[in-house]
Amino acid sequence: MLNKSLFIKIAKITWALFGVGLFFIALWIVAIQDDFGGYFGGMPDLKELENPNSNVASEIYSADGILMGKYYRENRTPVPLDEISPNVVNALIATEDIRFREHSGIDLISLMRVFRGIITFHLDGGGSTISQQLAKNLFNTRTKQYNGTWTTPDNSKILRMGIIKFKEWMLSVKLERSYTKDEILYWYLNTVDFGRNAFGIKVAAKTYFDREPIDLTLPEAATLVGMLKAPTAYNAIGNPERSKFRRNVVFKQMEKYKYITPEERTVLKEEPMVTNENFSEVDAHHNGLAPYLRTVVRNKVMRWCKDNDYDLFSDGLRIYTTIDSRMQKHAEGAVKEHMKELQGNFFDQWKGKNPWRDEYGKEIEGFLEKATRQTERYRLTKIKYDGDSTLIAQEMAKQMNESIKMKVFDWNSKGYEKDSVMTPLDSIKYYKHFMHIGMMVMDPHSGQIKAWVGGINHKHFQFDHVQQGRRQPGSTFKPIVYATAISEKKFHPCFQVTDVPKTFNLESGGTWTARNSGGYTGQTMTLRQGLARSVNTIAAYLIGELGEKEGANKVIKLARRMGIEAPLNPVPSLALGSSEVSVYEMVGAYSTFNNEGEWTEPIFITRIEDKNGRVLRYFSSKTKPALSKDDAATMMYMLMGAGEERGGTALGLWKYKFRKAGVQIAGKTGTTQNYSDGWFMGMTKNLVVGTWVGGDDRSIHFNNFAYGQGSRMAMPAYGMFMDSLYMDSTITDYVNPKEKLVDKSKLSIETDCGKYNRSDIDTLGRNLMPVRGKLEDDIM
Repeated sequence: MLNKSLFIKIAKITWALFGVGLFFIALWIVAIQDDFGGYFGGMPDLKELENPNSNVASEIYSADGILMGKYYRENRTPVPLDEISPNVVNALIATEDIRFREHSGIDLISLMRVFRGIITFHLDGGGSTISQQLAKNLFNTRTKQYNGTWTTPDNSKILRMGIIKFKEWMLSVKLERSYTKDEILYWYLNTVDFGRNAFGIKVAAKTYFDREPIDLTLPEAATLVGMLKAPTAYNAIGNPERSKFRRNVVFKQMEKYKYITPEERTVLKEEPMVTNENFSEVDAHHNGLAPYLRTVVRNKVMRWCKDNDYDLFSDGLRIYTTIDSRMQKHAEGAVKEHMKELQGNFFDQWKGKNPWRDEYGKEIEGFLEKATRQTERYRLTKIKYDGDSTLIAQEMAKQMNESIKMKVFDWNSKGYEKDSVMTPLDSIKYYKHFMHIGMMVMDPHSGQIKAWVGGINHKHFQFDHVQQGRRQPGSTFKPIVYATAISEKKFHPCFQVTDVPKTFNLESGGTWTARNSGGYTGQTMTLRQGLARSVNTIAAYLIGELGEKEGANKVIKLARRMGIEAPLNPVPSLALGSSEVSVYEMVGAYSTFNNEGEWTEPIFITRIEDKNGRVLRYFSSKTKPALSKDDAATMMYMLMGAGEERGGTALGLWKYKFRKAGVQIAGKTGTTQNYSDGWFMGMTKNLVVGTWVGGDDRSIHFNNFAYGQGSRMAMPAYGMFMDSLYMDSTITDYVNPKEKLVDKSKLSIETDCGKYNRSDIDTLGRNLMPVRGKLEDDIM
């Protein structure tokens, strides 16, 4: 036995070593905390601890509260702890940190187990607590931001990880002091990475099981907790067998700590893996409600964020739009139904031939080569070879003619996509055969946009044809000419004009004569009939009456008051819609007729909130007077003629249920030269709808009037949409047969035009025959 003095000596040495050890540990902690000499790297300050950065996804909602989509770098949406299934919490604690409720951030028992495992070469689990993992997740302790001389990746791995671990231990203790255990669980479950860009339990539950967190079953909860060890290796969708193995390890831990019985574990471990088969991270940004509008909203809000010091992709903003989810679904459904049929007609018409043609019907040479030079592939090749035309041409010839596997859009395939093998050049040729559409639906009184369909498929065609694109409006521009004439010269609907040629002397030299596609009839008709039949010579006559030189400028002034900002060429052909405008601008302009002469700015956002629900910005429409109430009412009466007058271009709408039920509409078709653009503008009492249809380029179009007119290209989409609204019993404010567009008794104009009046149609089919055997609506 050791004598007493030796024992005391050993004890003193032990205590001395212990004291020195404590001193050096304290010195080490202080050195790390203060980043002594820049060797250790920085630490998050107390403010960061109080407001840790959790990169919350911003969300976009419809007016009726439906989540339309998200904007994020990390897809994360927080959820309160009481809205998370206890199955998740139990599985997490049993697997990751059984003494979570007892320790203060560092589990010494687990650390001792780790040290013993290192010595015996038999590791049995890690020593990181939930608090330490949270510290790592919240503060990114292993990134460059907190690197010092000794913690860069090129230094000793043992030294580097030792410093990082100490940082995480220190942060975990601070977290434990700053938050309750439940708050730490809340932070952890809402920040942890579950793979496939699913951050937090709410997004993970939706991604992998299409459930809310509160509804997660025990097998689902165990699967998600099991994935935390390695989200890719144990991914429930990517590696289901390995994920099942890891899930069963979680069950073993839950049995060990009495969360489930051995009998329950026996049953649970045989449960099959069932995950959300419809999940696609790539498609997430393209699917869902109004993907084209979500892109427009993103760009607008990003500009607002830049001016107001917010980050759209991490600050958890909530953006509330004007979109009515029901109307958006009806609009998207109508577009798909109509465009699928129209595309079939287009393919049949150009079968075996290319549709890109000049004004004489001749195929445009070099069209595909020009299209190739507009691709991203060409841009990158040009950069690669520093603009060397020879090398670029050689590389592009090689790349564009090499067959590769690809997925292409197809109306007749499941999900509108099919697998194919073709060259990049063939894919350009294939996609150039498609017809496109833009449709916007707006409440003319509030300016709120209720539906926005920017194209046929956002994944394959991301160009927005509502606001981003401008095309010639054709005859849909004529009502602005008529409104100018009524306002300036006090013309009225019963004023009679003869359909004869009208020629103008141009300031640039030469002349321009308005032509009708079917020639001149010599008939005398009222202005209402002229607008209803879309006779070009009548619109040309009116712009001439406004002044051969200043007439176009007067029309432009009114167009500006009606919200059209696009460049407008002050020439006589403006009367027939020769200058390009957007669907967005046209819908706003037509709202003036339907809103007692007040132009109302179209809006698609009502407010932006922060992640705590505090309103950061409200949005409302700007308004300005454009026409008098009488003139606006007169134009509504005029535009009703398209669906009432003999030969009216909107008579085809009588086949739809909403029209048969007596819903009044005012409308206007539009067709441009060579049938490149088809338009329809339709109005009911509380709704304005604008629709454009055409090819990617103006040279891509139908080759005859039968399919190429606005009443065939665009109007059916409107009819289908309105029928869907009419049949939807939850929507009653916009398609009501009892509502009258115009009270004729209050109009201060003559509406009884004697033998020319065709406004009172009591029996469907009466007086509905076209004037010249076809509906005229052409820009020549």
